[in-house]
Amino acid sequence: MLLLLAFLIGVIAGLRAMMAPAVVAWAVTLQNWNLGESWLSFMGHVYTPWIFTALALAELVTDQLPSTPSRKVPPQFIARILTGGLCGGTIAATAGMMWPGLALGALGAVAGTYGGAWARGRLAAAFGRDRPAALIEDAIAILGAIAIVSLL
Repeated sequence: MLLLLAFLIGVIAGLRAMMAPAVVAWAVTLQNWNLGESWLSFMGHVYTPWIFTALALAELVTDQLPSTPSRKVPPQFIARILTGGLCGGTIAATAGMMWPGLALGALGAVAGTYGGAWARGRLAAAFGRDRPAALIEDAIAILGAIAIVSLL
């Protein structure tokens, strides 16, 4: 179950690169996850959730701008894979499975990037414009991330 959640948080990172680390960092901090002395322990630092939250809010705003590049261009795509791996690894590290969680989180980010782009394109075509599709994707990313960490 934990590795499935690691994959799913990666999917969320594929939708919104900073939403997954923001929600996971809040969960680590508020639920006092034991990450031991691993390199992931920074996720529980007092400032980490605030930093990722600011980045997530900025991403929600910039995603609405017409000048924002596709999530599939290399810098955007790589950021999603990295944050998906980070969050998947953090979730799985609570049970000593950091590396499988990291890999599954990264794979989830790939799936979320391509699947999210496809779904948003379909929704935008159905609505005749992109903004409603973007807002639906925002809601799915926010609520999905919260639901995933709530299961831990």
